Amino acid sequence: MFLNLRFLIALVLASCVVTSCSYLNLPSNNKMVDKPAEELYASVNRPAIDEIVYFVIPDRFENGDTSNDKGGIEGNWRDHGFKPDDRGFYLGGDLKGLTNRLDYIKDLGVTAIWLGPVFQNKAVQGGDGWMSSGYHGYWITDFTSVDAHLGTNDDMKEFVDTAHSLGMKVYLDIITNHTADVILYRECDDPDLKIWKDKYSCPYRYKGEYPWTTVGGPDGKSINQGFMGDAPEFQTEENFAKLTNPNYAYTPFVPEDERDIKKPEWLNDLTLYHNRGHTTFVGENSLYGDFGGLDDLMTEHPRVVKGFIDIYKDWISEYRIDGFRIDTARHVNDEFWQEFVPAILKHAKSEGIPHFHIFGEVANGDPAYLASYTKEAKFPSVLDFAFRYAVRDVIVDGEPTKRFADIYRADSIYVDGAPKILPTFIGNHDDGRFAGFLRIEHPNMSDEEIFKRVRLAHALMILSRGVPVIYYGAEQGFVSDGNDKKARETMFPSLVPDYNDNDLIATDLTTADSNFDRSHPLFRAFQEMIQLRRNYSALRRGDTVVRLAEHEGGLLAVSRIEPDQQGEILVVFNTQNEAREINIEVDARSKRFEELSGNCKPRVTSTGSYSVSVPALDFITCRSASWTEIE
Repeated sequence: MFLNLRFLIALVLASCVVTSCSYLNLPSNNKMVDKPAEELYASVNRPAIDEIVYFVIPDRFENGDTSNDKGGIEGNWRDHGFKPDDRGFYLGGDLKGLTNRLDYIKDLGVTAIWLGPVFQNKAVQGGDGWMSSGYHGYWITDFTSVDAHLGTNDDMKEFVDTAHSLGMKVYLDIITNHTADVILYRECDDPDLKIWKDKYSCPYRYKGEYPWTTVGGPDGKSINQGFMGDAPEFQTEENFAKLTNPNYAYTPFVPEDERDIKKPEWLNDLTLYHNRGHTTFVGENSLYGDFGGLDDLMTEHPRVVKGFIDIYKDWISEYRIDGFRIDTARHVNDEFWQEFVPAILKHAKSEGIPHFHIFGEVANGDPAYLASYTKEAKFPSVLDFAFRYAVRDVIVDGEPTKRFADIYRADSIYVDGAPKILPTFIGNHDDGRFAGFLRIEHPNMSDEEIFKRVRLAHALMILSRGVPVIYYGAEQGFVSDGNDKKARETMFPSLVPDYNDNDLIATDLTTADSNFDRSHPLFRAFQEMIQLRRNYSALRRGDTVVRLAEHEGGLLAVSRIEPDQQGEILVVFNTQNEAREINIEVDARSKRFEELSGNCKPRVTSTGSYSVSVPALDFITCRSASWTEIE
């Protein structure tokens, strides 16, 4: 447990005496704030570039209605999936609980909520030893309704309406790559004995070895005569009308009790799925294989394209959603996105939502790979995995800060404007929590140092280019034991032993307690950083100029240029365990600086350099006087 909380708070406050940590008391002088945050964030009618996002899994936030814990399903936990002492099952959070806590999220300062999928899921999947529930939202059976474990469609409307009334947007996590695991293969499963093998038991069968037009291989019985394949030039209704038999690779079937379980009804058609076995996430099977056994949709098929456009248009019209985070985007063909993305943006605009934001999950740390999805696939934005890896490499593993210079240099290969709206993050529900990375890699690191490194990592995200995404619980010092469900704790009191033995940061509480403490040192630190970003457009919209990125050290200095090119905000991060003093080149027109956070000297030297002093594992933020001012 964190046994010296008073010492830590005293340490933070004492350091502010030495370094003038104005992040704890931001200036209220409007001449220093280029546009009052209250005006910009009074409504949700603003561009995506101005957002600060909070990502939450609804089952893991707050339980506002215990009557829906079992989703209206009879039987035991193997049927309804509610098992509050097991991290792999529904734990009780819902939309009412989230709505009841919107004031907490608002108080943190975030302006948009990325809401994990809320669609009706298959409650339980798997067999003994690998059974789990659809608490996370990615095992969808009904794309038209809210999962009964999370509430009702009316609860969803109330949540969005309440968020909007507080000036917060709602970005909904959506899926087009797959549905729940309903389709089975006769070559792998025994329908008579009702024995289903594990989710990786059916190896992927490649198109060359198992063509669309034969059964069981090139020499098999002829089927689907005249079908030309799924290459882009053949993705027409006329061609796919000839694909009537799904038995080209395996023999797919659906158990009788699940034959019509999916909604809309067209999703129950087996010819709309690839049915080629399980993906290994490499090459061809990354697009065509079943993701962890989930039913992989044939997104090349015009019926599937139109069907998903219609589904998600309805969610925009019905609930006034402000944007979509798109799951598993790299496992869907580019042609699908080339049609889907503009259709959704056009519909949102017609519904009076001109700033609808779409960002895809492309799980890859190579900026060139990420950028390709803003060009070929036409995504306006993708999650910035490159930034996430850089922060971990530098602050957890001690690599030099030149990692960031490499990332920012690659910004030029994205579609114009995309780098400034890339959602940046340092931990999430799949990768794990940043504090957990530190604990796992450095088990002997002191609590005080972990606190400073977590705070610094979030400062890098909040004060840099891109749209920062805070993973729920980070502001309460949550520490995960690993990734995936190991990093999906509840904010409300938990009964999960694997969560409750975690040593949280800067608090004596555990996950067995309710964790909505607005006085938590990380909550306060994030709150002040966020307010700084909200107050100064250069930190949201400004171009990034790397002033210093060390090849062997841990200092990073970047200037965020005022959107009107009339000044700069210099942010200097020190990722090392010792204080640093250094002279940094700034714009020749920057003659005077004022302090936004940390100790900023008032004037530039006569040689044009700016002398900075940055405490260990800390940062400073200094704003130049307007370049048009007359000395």
